[in-house]
Amino acid sequence: MGPWQALELLGVGFAAGLVSVLVSLASLVSFPALLALGLPPVAANVTNTVALVFTGLGATAGSRTELSGRGRVVLRLGLLAAAGGTVGAVTLLLAPASSFQIVVPFLIGGASVFLLAQPRLARLRAAYDGAERKWRQRGLLILLFGAAIYAGYFGAAGGILILAILTAMFPTWTPQQVNAVKNTVGMCANGTAAVGFVIFGPVHWGAVLPLGLGFLIGGWVGPAFARRLPDNALRVIAATCGIAMAVKFAL
Repeated sequence: MGPWQALELLGVGFAAGLVSVLVSLASLVSFPALLALGLPPVAANVTNTVALVFTGLGATAGSRTELSGRGRVVLRLGLLAAAGGTVGAVTLLLAPASSFQIVVPFLIGGASVFLLAQPRLARLRAAYDGAERKWRQRGLLILLFGAAIYAGYFGAAGGILILAILTAMFPTWTPQQVNAVKNTVGMCANGTAAVGFVIFGPVHWGAVLPLGLGFLIGGWVGPAFARRLPDNALRVIAATCGIAMAVKFAL
């Protein structure tokens, strides 16, 4: 990898780190960039997942205010997400590369549609706020485990799934607080998956270093933007680009 490609990945990582914090779509920025460099889909995916850990580290460091007093909750949910990320990583490593290429458009397209549907899903959640809380929380924990499996397997818009589940779990928290916990919990899912990929996967370290540095910086400054900027326009733009990307990959 030449210096210009490394510089490009640094910029891509910074942009993806910001996108990850604001609209949870880092992989929709970084994954195509790795494909454009010529990496096969599975190698691009595992390289991206390893680098994504740095986004979580940066975002956690930049969200200390929002995470204050929530250490026990983050630890409990983080352990659950770590277990799910491990299952997702094992699934990816055992599945043939050809099957991964087939499902990529559906994963990206589905995640993008899910992103567009967030306001509708929020209204549905509000309609069921009177449901029995204990069973509801158990169901949400199961969904969180499934979202972590998805994050470990592929990860594109996995943060959106985790964010929606955490919003349902903690309806009294501010969006910034939920988003901060999402970043840390998502880091746990990516972290355990990354360990498996480092040991058994085709990680391209020449891409991990500049991409991870960009992720770290973007994730660190992202919470400051999240405190000030409305995300509705970014959500629609990111989802539209994701759907277009899914169509492109399918073709």
